Amino acid sequence: MPLSSRHLLGLQGVPKEDIFLILDTATTFREVLDRPIKKVPTLQGKTVVNLFYENSTRTRISFELAEKRLSADSVNFSLSTSSVSKGETLKDTIRNIEAMKVDMVVVRHSVPGSPLFLTKVCDSNIINAGDGAHEHPTQGLLDMYSIREKLGKLEGIKVCIVGDIAHSRVAMSNIFGLKAVGAEVSVCGPSTMIPRNIEELGVKVLYDIDEAIRENDVLNVLRIQLERKAREYFPSIREYSNYFGITEDRLEKIGKEDILILHPGPINRGVELSSGVADGLKQIILKQVTNGVAVRMAVLYLLGTMN
Repeated sequence: MPLSSRHLLGLQGVPKEDIFLILDTATTFREVLDRPIKKVPTLQGKTVVNLFYENSTRTRISFELAEKRLSADSVNFSLSTSSVSKGETLKDTIRNIEAMKVDMVVVRHSVPGSPLFLTKVCDSNIINAGDGAHEHPTQGLLDMYSIREKLGKLEGIKVCIVGDIAHSRVAMSNIFGLKAVGAEVSVCGPSTMIPRNIEELGVKVLYDIDEAIRENDVLNVLRIQLERKAREYFPSIREYSNYFGITEDRLEKIGKEDILILHPGPINRGVELSSGVADGLKQIILKQVTNGVAVRMAVLYLLGTMN
């Protein structure tokens, strides 16, 4: 069965059947990544534009590799060398790009709703690679894939998202996606970083990291976005680390030996995670990166073969 939409704008409202279809398809492509020749001709003849208005390392390279592994032609848009510096609007940019006969657009933009806007002004398949603090659906999907790969299921798994929930598109996509597939979701962080009324999304709110560790099977630890004035929401980095940082001593004291730790990267070592935890046996951070390529291959394939 095909996906219910020809775009991937977020995970809010996406049926669980779509999510499981993407995850199951990603399993097939994950096997491709372990082959000596990591390439299939699935999207040969398709052209994908990576339209990134914000800096990115993991997401952008992951999408580029996914496109190349599927034999698609990919074109990278660079904000600093584009006509945007001359005042060109997003609408005019995408219309000019689409006039060159592209099939799919992967977009990252600082303004929430930008991917949705593109669906109204062009005919290409649109994939949201992060729009402001709204959503980052492929990150949510790869996190779910990584949890299922490690624990064998998603339904009934207790997942706590830790950190700056209020400004995190990763948190939102994880909440929507995990709730759709039957996981139990909680959030933990300083009260200044927890959105009002987030309980209405069906999540539990915790303010004690020790309690979060004791109650959950998985911690998805978010990066503190220092470049986005995150320091304004807590007294100091040292205090944040003392109250919410995940360290070997804290895990050992609580005695939660089977906790699984995720992080979307890049890590602020000594802030969200100590180096011992970041490099330890409980985390699957680099697995997430590898799985991200497979998940993005799955999304590109499922959308690219709908037309």
